[in-house]
Amino acid sequence: MSNAKSGWADRSARFAGLSALAACALAFAGGGAEAADCGALAGKTFGDATITAATNVSPPSSVVGKDPPVPVAVNAPFCRVQGTIRPSSDSDIAFEAWLPPQAAWNGKYEGVGNGGFAGSMIYAPMNWALEAGYAVSATDTGHSGGSLESAWALGHPEKIKDFGWRAIHETALASKAIIEAYYAKPPAHSYFSGCSDGGREALMEAQRFPKDYDGIVAGAPANFWTKLLANGVWTDEALTETPASWISPDELSLVPGAALKACNGKGGILDDPGACHFDPSSLICKAGETSQCLSAPQVAALKKIYSGMQDAAGKTVFPGYPPGGEAGPVAWPLWLTGSDPKRVEGTLIYGFMTGYFADMVFDKPDWNFHGQNPADDLAQAEEKTGQALDAANPDLSAFRDAGGKLIQYHGWSDAAIPAQSSIDYYGEVAAKLGGIETVQSFYRLFMAPGMQHCGTGLGPNAVGGVFGLPSPSHDPEHDVVAALAHWVEDGKAPDRIVATLYRDNDPAKGIVAQRPWCPHPAVARYSGQGLRTDAASYACSAPAK
Repeated sequence: MSNAKSGWADRSARFAGLSALAACALAFAGGGAEAADCGALAGKTFGDATITAATNVSPPSSVVGKDPPVPVAVNAPFCRVQGTIRPSSDSDIAFEAWLPPQAAWNGKYEGVGNGGFAGSMIYAPMNWALEAGYAVSATDTGHSGGSLESAWALGHPEKIKDFGWRAIHETALASKAIIEAYYAKPPAHSYFSGCSDGGREALMEAQRFPKDYDGIVAGAPANFWTKLLANGVWTDEALTETPASWISPDELSLVPGAALKACNGKGGILDDPGACHFDPSSLICKAGETSQCLSAPQVAALKKIYSGMQDAAGKTVFPGYPPGGEAGPVAWPLWLTGSDPKRVEGTLIYGFMTGYFADMVFDKPDWNFHGQNPADDLAQAEEKTGQALDAANPDLSAFRDAGGKLIQYHGWSDAAIPAQSSIDYYGEVAAKLGGIETVQSFYRLFMAPGMQHCGTGLGPNAVGGVFGLPSPSHDPEHDVVAALAHWVEDGKAPDRIVATLYRDNDPAKGIVAQRPWCPHPAVARYSGQGLRTDAASYACSAPAK
């Protein structure tokens, strides 16, 4: 752990002469008038990176991802560069860079992040960036597999470092060198976008490598990895504390309506769930009631999930999940509570939490949460992996001083990562660097009512190809990366970002509603005039007291 900083310095030092390598590679770049021949990149080395393949791809074409294994249609031509990076003896980091033709290149570079335990590249956001003219790259972070698979980490601390911080940084360095070699000039601006684990990667870059990117988008970041998954232990223990504690999907469906009624929600959405002080005790079955109500053990479990992990003195260790977004096919039943009497063993949080503690913390493949003490688990997790995985340092002064700009967003109905965790981190940065007004000069947080994890949900949720659905266009009003670039390049800070809701979450079926997201702590409130589905009907205002 103590050698981590010197390790980062070693990685960067290795690329100190990268411009010289790029200059050598420019010999085949045609004097800079045109992009280099794509195939000539194959076999070239850039620091610890080796190009294993470089091929021209012409539309119509498609690339097939690993997780999920579905084809992504690509309608723009590009040079597909594939390579490996080996910064340690146990590293095998796969990456790809997609390079548009010289005439189509906007002169900029975008790195895109991962989800879950990574293990593959997410091609949809790469395609979205390519269509906007970016040279774009991604990495599997050093291992191959599904986003729920963690066995690769067992006994491989160097691979955990690759996953935690090193692969994203190394990919940025290699990609910039490849871009300079291909186009005979470096990118004018560099951006990174990611959600979930990709959001954690985004904040890791801002904290540890403040000069890698000029602008960063961090969506729903799992940045306090150790506490998030210790909170998973807390949640699963709450749901299994007694045989009557588990809450079925049908029973859970009673909860959002009660919360919306208590806090004046409209259209199934709470404008500001953080200001909603809903007490689920109102749902406890009264004498003679056997349906449309909850048992006392179920309400006790709900309260623990809302509160989040607490220490022995009742102090919050990690925030819980806010009310209003409990029900739905990709809400709590998928992530937290389960959908049948097997209870929590089939949920995504159970899978991530179990894989993490089994393969990264305790090195016990048969580990499970039953009988565990969340506080003890957290202490050991922080000691073993905190340095490699947690992106929780609030000191972003180096990123700020380098001119960096950071946009973070989080869905209030996120059932994977509690929305309050983003607000807490934002507050910690503000406290460290002089207050929210000062911080907003380079860092803005947008909270999304009704949005679930990285997209979907009852509220408008599409803001570009970061991780979820594409926005209707690449303009700065609707596309979060375009808004970031507008801020970096033109000095225009985003005062709002208009999110889009598609019918059945399918862009092909048309737009159902649009709504602005506002820079925290402001909240988008209905003006009382116009349709609630129209973004013009909302104004950013101070939060309720």
